[in-house]
Amino acid sequence: MTECSLLGCGQDEDQYYSMQDYEGAIARWCPGCGDHAVLTAVEKLLEAEQLVPEKTVFVSGIGCSSRFPHYLKTYGFHGLHGRALPVATGVKLRRPDLHVFAVMGDGDCTSIGAAHWIHTTRYNPNMVALMLDNGVYGLTKNQTSPTTPVGYPSNTQPRGAILNAMNPISATLGVTNASFVAQTGDWIPDHLYETIAAGFRHKGFAFIRILQRCPQYTTPLFDEAVRNPDLLEFMVHPNGIPMDGLEEIYKHQLPHDPSDLNNARCLAEPDERIRIGLFYRNEAIPCLDEVRQLPLRTAEEKIELLNAELDKYAV
Repeated sequence: MTECSLLGCGQDEDQYYSMQDYEGAIARWCPGCGDHAVLTAVEKLLEAEQLVPEKTVFVSGIGCSSRFPHYLKTYGFHGLHGRALPVATGVKLRRPDLHVFAVMGDGDCTSIGAAHWIHTTRYNPNMVALMLDNGVYGLTKNQTSPTTPVGYPSNTQPRGAILNAMNPISATLGVTNASFVAQTGDWIPDHLYETIAAGFRHKGFAFIRILQRCPQYTTPLFDEAVRNPDLLEFMVHPNGIPMDGLEEIYKHQLPHDPSDLNNARCLAEPDERIRIGLFYRNEAIPCLDEVRQLPLRTAEEKIELLNAELDKYAV
């Protein structure tokens, strides 16, 4: 984000926003759903950065995670399946002064929205993308998604997924202009918050994959990792995601410089542990909303331009 964004330009100096000021409707996710933890981390970030609600936008597609805009008292757009990123990019291009977040599920982003995911990464707009990955289509009641592990049963493939799961981290790191790629888990609240905060402060497109528990359909996917910290490996570096207070719990720590793209791609490949942290960051890549700046217009100017366009078709 720009310096102006971080300071909340345009905000009344006497106005202070608490977490409660950002709370929208009561979240209707299932008890135990990891989405609750992500929502709390986001509300914590909004308060910490004192983001003005009227200058903050959450855009979503379709799915359990895509109900996010309903649960925040900011501007929001609940869009079509797989279309969160083009809408969010359009918002950012037209209003670069706004703080823009896109929230998607694994099917929403990596299936019907895959082309938008690839090209938004290439465009590198200055915004945050949260991809909540529970390895299943949860809202429509348990169908195999692109990230469902091979052999895992669902209503559409009751004998188990027949293809190896897609790796969203590897795929994103393989796209030209990828500038921020990180992974965290909903059951590690401090790291979850720090990862989203780092993405927000990044200048460019921050893609964050959040491993998210679904207590209804995919409990076994992360249940063992929640119970056994030894199954996780944290990438650590002074320029990475802070691990304050987590070092004693998570013993497996791997030094990794997030400016090293080649090593990031190697580390993204799965092995016996789930890798957590910042894979890659590069703020030298131009942002689309800076390269293609559009003039800000007043409401009167917009109406005048609209009328001029409509007059072309008058008979």
